[in-house]
Amino acid sequence: MKAIIDRFEGKYAVCEGEDGRMFNFNRSKLPLEASEGDVIIINGDNVFIDAKATEERNKHIKKLMDDVWE
Repeated sequence: MKAIIDRFEGKYAVCEGEDGRMFNFNRSKLPLEASEGDVIIINGDNVFIDAKATEERNKHIKKLMDDVWE
């Protein structure tokens, strides 16, 4: 399952799943370098940061913001 880290609240990462639903995920199960906005892949007990998807998402958001401010 893919999700996006929306924010951190205490010991949880608040994530948005592919279906748009928000859920809490135990922060201790994330890679140490995980940060807000990262796209993560949750596969059982294994969690990975999808660096390519995160970069593409950041570029898309930057383009949207540039379009708004131009």
